[in-house]
Amino acid sequence: MLKTLLGQVKQYKRAAFLTPLFMILEVLVETLIPLVMASLIDKGVETGNIGHIFRMGAVMVFLAACGLLTGILGGKYGAYASTGFARNLRAAMYTNIQTFSFSNIDKFSTAGLITRLTTDVTNIQNAFQMILRMFTRAPSNLILAMTMAFIINARIARIYLFAVIFLAICLFFMMRRATKYFREVFKKYDDLNASVQENITGIRVVKAYVREDYETGKFQKACNNLFLLFVRAEKIVVLNMPLMMFTVYSCILGISWIGAKMIVSSSLTTGELMSLLTYCMNILMSLMMLSMIFVMVTMSMASAERISEVINEKADIVNPEQPVMAVSDGSIDFDHVFFRYRASTGEPVLKDINLHISSGETIGIIGGTGSAKSSLVNLISRLYDVSSGSISVGGIDVKRYDLEVLRNEVSVVLQKNVLFSGTILDNLRWGNKDASEEDCREACRLACADEFIQRMPDGYHSRIEQGGSNVSGGQKQRLCIARALLKKPKILILDDSTSAVDTATDARIRKAFAECIPDTTKLIIAQRISSVMNADRIIVMENGEIHGIGTHEELLATDSIYQEVYESQIQGGGDFDETRLDAKEGGEPA
Repeated sequence: MLKTLLGQVKQYKRAAFLTPLFMILEVLVETLIPLVMASLIDKGVETGNIGHIFRMGAVMVFLAACGLLTGILGGKYGAYASTGFARNLRAAMYTNIQTFSFSNIDKFSTAGLITRLTTDVTNIQNAFQMILRMFTRAPSNLILAMTMAFIINARIARIYLFAVIFLAICLFFMMRRATKYFREVFKKYDDLNASVQENITGIRVVKAYVREDYETGKFQKACNNLFLLFVRAEKIVVLNMPLMMFTVYSCILGISWIGAKMIVSSSLTTGELMSLLTYCMNILMSLMMLSMIFVMVTMSMASAERISEVINEKADIVNPEQPVMAVSDGSIDFDHVFFRYRASTGEPVLKDINLHISSGETIGIIGGTGSAKSSLVNLISRLYDVSSGSISVGGIDVKRYDLEVLRNEVSVVLQKNVLFSGTILDNLRWGNKDASEEDCREACRLACADEFIQRMPDGYHSRIEQGGSNVSGGQKQRLCIARALLKKPKILILDDSTSAVDTATDARIRKAFAECIPDTTKLIIAQRISSVMNADRIIVMENGEIHGIGTHEELLATDSIYQEVYESQIQGGGDFDETRLDAKEGGEPA
C-alpha cells in the first residue's frame, strides 16, 4: 500500500525532501534561542552588562528571523508537495478507472469511487503534509530539547522523560480504540454519497411521486450513522487535549518547585531554569503534535487502503502483446460461447451460443427481460469477455484486436443513453472528434434527429444540459444513434435504442440504415416486432439461449415464442414482456 501511494509523489520528490530539511533547520534555530536567552539573563540582566544584553538580543532576533524563513520555506514546499501528491493520486485513480472493463466497474459503486477521488484523497493530502512537516519537526524538537535539557540539568530533565513515557502509553491506547471507528467512517461516506447521487439523478421521479420526505429521511439516516461513528471516535480523541494540559502543567509545577530549591542552593541559575521551562514547553508541544499526527494518520489509513484498491485494480480486459490493428469486415461468429458476469456464479448468463452473422446483415434480436440480449452484444466489442468459447469479428478472435481499434469499428448505442453537458455538436463529435458540421448533420438526418435540432434556438450549437435533461427521451436516443453513426463503424449495435421514439420515426431510421449504410452489420435489439420484422434474420432469446433464428416468415411458422408475441402485438399492441407474461399466466394477450 505504501509503495503504491509513495509511487505517486513523482515530480514532487524534491519538494518532499526540502520540506523536512527546512523543518529540521527551524527546530535547530528554535533550540538555540533558549540557550541565548539563558546567557542574556545570567550574564546580562543579573550582572547589568548592557553590551551583552544588546549582543544576545541581536543574536536572538537573527535566530528568530532564520526560524521564520525556514518555517515559511517548509510550509511552502510542504503545501506544494502535498497538493501535487493529491493531484497525482486523483490522476492515477481516474486514469486507471478509464482502463476498467465493465466487470471491473461492477466491483466499485459510483458513490464509492467519488468518495475515494474526493474525501479519501483530501485525507491523504492532509496526512502527507502533516507527516512532511510535523512528523519531522515534532520528533526533532523533542530529541533536541530533551538533549539540551539533560545537558543543562539531568535531574530536572528526568521529569520530561517520565512525562513522555506517560503520554506515549496513554496515546497508544487512545489511538488503538479510535482506529476501528475511523475505519468504519469512510464506508458510511459511501452510503451518504450514494444517497445524494441517487436523489439528484432521479429528482424528477422523486417529485413526481412526492417522495421528498422519504428521500430526506434516508439522507438523514446516512448522516446520522456518520455522525454517531465520528462522535464515538472523537470521544476518545478529545481526551488528548486535557491529558496533554494536565501533563504540561504538572511538569511546569515540578520543574518550578525543584528548580527554585536548586537556585536557592546555587546549583542552578535563573537563566537555566528559564531555559528548562522553555524546553519543557517545546517537548510537550512536540508530543501534542505527535498525537495530532497519530490521529490524522489513523484516519487516513482507511483512505489509503481504499485509494490503493483503485490504483492497483488490474483491468480484466487488456490488449494482447501484438494486437491486430485493422478489422477487415463486419462479420461476427459466436463459437460455443458461455458467459458469466462473475466466475463464482453458478448458472451462466449465456449458454452455448453458436451464431454466424455475415458482414452487412441486419439482425433483429428480441427476448424478454433477463433473456441476455444485452449480454450477447456486449461481448462483441469486449465490454465483457466470454467465460468460454470464442467470438470473432472479421474472421479474427476479438481478443487478438487492439481494444481501441475494435471498439471504433463496433459502435454501440447502449440501453441507457447518456449525453454530456456541452453543445449538440460537442456530443456528436464523441463519435468522431474530427467530424465536420456537415458530417454531423448527415448522421443526424440518418437518425431522424435533424428535424428537431433545426427547431432548437441555436440549432446544432444549442446546449445540452448535464445528462441530457433538456431533451426528451426520444430525442436523446436519436442523438446517441447519430453519435454512433459518426464513427462509421463496420458493426452497429442498437440496444433497445428506439424504444422512446414513435413507430413512424423508428421505421424511417431503419429505412435510412438500409439505404445509406448497407455494408454495416446492424444488430437491433427491440421489444417491438415491428422494429425487427424486416431484418435479414431475427434471433429469439430465452433464458440465455437462442430459442429460434430465421426471417420473420420462418419464425412465424416455426417458433412458438415469436408466434405468441407477434399475435399479441398485432392484435393488442403489447410489448414483448407483457405478451410473454400473459402467455405464461394463461391470460388474454394484451
